[in-house]
Amino acid sequence: MQHPEAVATYPVTLRRAVVSEWIKFRTLRSSGAVLGGAVFGMVAIALLVGYNIRHVGPSLQADDLAASGPMQGYYLGQLLIGSLGVLFVSGEYSTGMIRSTMTAAPKRIPVVWAKLIVFVAVTAATMILVSVIAFISAQALIAQYRTGFSLADPGVPRVVIGTGVYLTLAGVIGAAIGWIVRRTPGALVAYFAIIVVLPVLFANALGTWGKDVAQVLPGAAGRTFVSSIREPHTLSPWLGLLVLLAWAVSGLTVAVITLKRRDV
Repeated sequence: MQHPEAVATYPVTLRRAVVSEWIKFRTLRSSGAVLGGAVFGMVAIALLVGYNIRHVGPSLQADDLAASGPMQGYYLGQLLIGSLGVLFVSGEYSTGMIRSTMTAAPKRIPVVWAKLIVFVAVTAATMILVSVIAFISAQALIAQYRTGFSLADPGVPRVVIGTGVYLTLAGVIGAAIGWIVRRTPGALVAYFAIIVVLPVLFANALGTWGKDVAQVLPGAAGRTFVSSIREPHTLSPWLGLLVLLAWAVSGLTVAVITLKRRDV
C-alpha cells in the first residue's frame, strides 16, 4: 500500500501573509488600472491647471494661484484610490476567495494587517512620488510665463507630500469600509458619501452646526491639510491630518471587530 507524500505545512506569519497579499494585489487587474488612472489623472490635471493659470488675471481665484493650485488632481485621486482600497478587500468577498484566505489564516487579523501593509506601502510610494512629479511638471510649465513656486518654499512640502499622504489615508478608509460592508457596490457608495457628499451636504444645507460637523468629516479634514489657503470654518492643516488619521484608525478598529464577530 502506497502512502501519499507528506505535505509540508508552515505556520501563518505576518511575513507570509504580506507576501500572499502582495501577490493578490499585483495580479488583480483593477489594481494596476485604478492606480494607473490616479497617476495619469494627477499629472494631467496638474499640467492642465498649470496651463490655465500661467497668466495672472482677474478671473483666477486665490486658491488657483496658490502652491496647491496644480495639485487639484487629488479630487479625482481620492475617488480612485478610495475605490482601490474598497476593491482590494471587497473583491475577495465577491469572488468567494475570502473563504480560502480565512481558512489559511484562521485568526483573521493578520490578513487585515497584511492587506494594510501592502496597500499603504504601494499607495504611499506611488502617490507621494506622483504628487511631486505633478507639482514639478506644473511649475516648470508656469515658469515659462511667470514666477511660480518651488518645493523649497514655506508650506509647499506639506501641500505636495501631504497630497500623497491624504490619498493614502483616503484609501485606507476605503479599505476599512470594504471590510465592514463587504459588498463592492455598497462599500463604494458609502465611501463616496463620506468623502464627497456628506461634507457638501452638511456645510451648505444644515446651517452653522452642519459646518461644524462638515469640518471633521474625512474629506473636508484632508482638504485642509493639502491646501495652501485655509477657508473659513475649516480646521487647521495639521489638525485636519490628525482628524483624518483618527478616521482611518477608527475605521480599521471597527473593521477588525466586525471581522472577528461575523462569519466569512
